[in-house]
Amino acid sequence: SVPADASNPDSVVVSVLNISATLGSQAVLPCKSYRMVWTQDRLNDRQRVVHWDVYSKYYGDNKMERLCDMYSAGDQRVYSSYNKGRIFMPKNAFRDGNFSLVIKDVAESDEGTYSCNLHHHYCHLYETVKIQLDITKKAEDANEYWDGEKPVIVALEGSTVMLPCVNRNHIWTERHSEEEQQVVHWDRQPPGVPHDRADRLIDLYASGERRSYGPLFIRQKMNITNTAFALGDFSLRISELESADEGTYSCHLHHHYCGLHERRIYQVFVTEPVREKVVNLTTHNIAPAVGNLFPFSFPSDPNVVRGHNVINVIIPESRVHFFQQLGYILATLLLFVVFLIIVVLVTRKRRQRGKCDNNVFHCSFFFRKDVNLKEFTVDTTDLTQYKSEDIRLDYKNNILKEKAEQARSFPAKHIDLDKGNNELLH
Repeated sequence: SVPADASNPDSVVVSVLNISATLGSQAVLPCKSYRMVWTQDRLNDRQRVVHWDVYSKYYGDNKMERLCDMYSAGDQRVYSSYNKGRIFMPKNAFRDGNFSLVIKDVAESDEGTYSCNLHHHYCHLYETVKIQLDITKKAEDANEYWDGEKPVIVALEGSTVMLPCVNRNHIWTERHSEEEQQVVHWDRQPPGVPHDRADRLIDLYASGERRSYGPLFIRQKMNITNTAFALGDFSLRISELESADEGTYSCHLHHHYCGLHERRIYQVFVTEPVREKVVNLTTHNIAPAVGNLFPFSFPSDPNVVRGHNVINVIIPESRVHFFQQLGYILATLLLFVVFLIIVVLVTRKRRQRGKCDNNVFHCSFFFRKDVNLKEFTVDTTDLTQYKSEDIRLDYKNNILKEKAEQARSFPAKHIDLDKGNNELLH
């Protein structure tokens, strides 16, 4: 396998993202950079340009004015007819890196702050150099010095002055074959594998050359679009995710010509899909109704992973299922009522037993059975006729009361005393 970042191990990590996707879905690892967009004009090299501007207060309007500009593969252009032939830049500026502005026969109207602007549209680089130009009428006052922010040139009126702007960096002076120096790498580290031992997945060059590594099934499931350099989108798409696809992925952007070296890191996690209940809409003959509810079509992009779109559809239940559920509910209620009755009876019986222990008469009265006296016959032949007397309750003392009770309890016996005496005599 190819080392992870052998071309430039000092890449700058610009982002770290965690990406979680479900098993069997497609994951997109976003990796975009506008600085990597391929914008070369194959007819004329118009990617590098320099232009001079001046900010002048001479006329009291304090305006910025464009003086001239020049492309690396074209002639320089002077905007004002007054300045044509009077100001210019060296014709070989993009070969030796000297973009200085020459002004002939300077006048007081030339005073102001000049700026040398270098633009590299291909590399998205912008550099500016500012110079202050003052005009004097005395030759002894001509001078050059630094005011702490920018150089200041004091030039004699009517002389020729050169405002310096030199940048000999290779991106301004050389036209390399940029498409060969612009490349994107994708690497993968399985769990527990360090970065320097990661596996190379894909190499993609601005020229269109593509190199894929690893087994065939990995090449087929991990890919980058063919328009990557045209759009600046180098996202890696992984189809049919598996548990073995988990790990750390790295997107390396190298622009050797522009000096760009960036790395983006992605932690990929594979989760189990959420199992949803599948409802056959045709069994209830409501498919046309669903079509009427959702007359539009849902757009689907297989190259983009989106969140789960859940649509709740209310499906009418059949009557059999309704009665079945109702029976379950009624049976549960019936069992609950029976259980409640048993609890009440047991509780009541225990309370009654407790009362019997405390009050025997109450317990016997409670358990007494009603008796019908008509069922029994009473034999009154042996009853002795007792003398009945009216019972008076207003006795004066207890002695009279006791005598009355004895008289009522025992019948009086008639004793014949004469008869006893006669028997003794005889």
